[in-house]
Amino acid sequence: MEKHLKIVKYFSSGSGGIPGATLQRTALLLAVMAAFLTPFMGSAVNIALPSIGRQFAMHALTLGWVSTSFILGAAAFLVPMGRIADLCGRKKIFQWGIAVYTITSALCAFAPHASSLIAMRAIQGIGGAMIFGTSVAILTSVSPPERRGRVLGVSVASTYVGLSVGPVVGGLLTQYLGWQSIFLLSSVLGLGTFVYSFRLKGEWSDARGERFDLFGSCMYIAALVALMLSLPRLTSANGLILLFLAIVALSTFGIWEAHTAQPVLHIRMLRENRVFALSNLAALINYSANFATGFLLSLYLQYLKGMSPRQAGLALLAQPVVQAAFSPLAGQLSDRYEPRILASTGMAMSAAGLLSMILLDSDTPLVFIVAALVVLGFGFALFSSPNTNAVMSSVDKSLYGVASGTLGTMRLTGQMLSMGICLFIFSVFIGAIPITPAVHSKFLQSIHVTFLIQASLCVVGIFASVSRGNIH
Repeated sequence: MEKHLKIVKYFSSGSGGIPGATLQRTALLLAVMAAFLTPFMGSAVNIALPSIGRQFAMHALTLGWVSTSFILGAAAFLVPMGRIADLCGRKKIFQWGIAVYTITSALCAFAPHASSLIAMRAIQGIGGAMIFGTSVAILTSVSPPERRGRVLGVSVASTYVGLSVGPVVGGLLTQYLGWQSIFLLSSVLGLGTFVYSFRLKGEWSDARGERFDLFGSCMYIAALVALMLSLPRLTSANGLILLFLAIVALSTFGIWEAHTAQPVLHIRMLRENRVFALSNLAALINYSANFATGFLLSLYLQYLKGMSPRQAGLALLAQPVVQAAFSPLAGQLSDRYEPRILASTGMAMSAAGLLSMILLDSDTPLVFIVAALVVLGFGFALFSSPNTNAVMSSVDKSLYGVASGTLGTMRLTGQMLSMGICLFIFSVFIGAIPITPAVHSKFLQSIHVTFLIQASLCVVGIFASVSRGNIH
């Protein structure tokens, strides 16, 4: 954390004789603010889920959709929004995204029932896609190559600061002011970021004048929506039909993108750029394996361990604090050493942390859970910044928006799949009923199976990460 603050202060001072230091400073601080917003809100909402479930009488699967709908909206629209940003201007799309995020955050606080809350969360996710697809691209556009790993590390660290603050603040707000206050606070933070964004001078649209791939975008969105809707329903005929439609749409998208002149997703770049392709694959696997941990442990600590939202938030603090502390260091190391070595080591540590979660039961000591979260946090920090540096350093600057959008899509698609795995396991072991003491044993079984699947994914991800090749 101290190193993170020093780096922000360094850029904020404008010292060091850096050309365009004011622009770099503004872009960095804006990226820091944007990187904080959605992780803060997401981790805070995870803590509030049991309270939301009680108010709206939600069963286990519907409760999962409160988190999943945001991720689905963000994942489905991230690649199209990244392309639109390259065409129309990254700052413009960023500002529109912050506006959508801010308004829907306020509307979530006043949702009258579960379906409206889930719908607003999905629209909020589209605003998130507009933010994710532009903030890193803007930051990369104004940062010199020799400092790119450092500033990306700061941006990633800000994400983990949001993840660190979210459970604690979310637990306090939920316990004393109600879960609605989380969304109101997120709206205020979004408004502040929107106002500050007008200090960023200039615009970046390296692909201006090219054509937007509407058909490919529609196929991509349809594929992800059908896939996510199918996962909790795979035990039924409707789920299998949705899965088939998702495969058809995804296949159509891949064929179309490989042959269209100006694609929304550069399939050829994935096919021809080994570092870019395998770095994105590693990100997809890593987030598929890790993301649902906070969701599962929030429910575990409050339902099985009987903790209050405040206590659960404090217990979950260990992982994001470690991630925030070590991400800048990992980013700096990736400027000097090969990202594939650092990222692969981080993936191995994540696999070990996830595997230890299989031992959880109702009597597991809290110190064991915190220790496992520390291992996960260090592993994730060691993976994320170097992997981001590898992706952005493997493409030309005219493709920064596409690269940022692609990486963000892998991240969000991985998060979506992670939640999809949870919902599928819940549907098998628990079904569409509330999580009560009568189903605690089944809930614990579902946790064990989910963590086993996630640990196995990490093992597979190590091979993708090691095989990517060098960037230096």
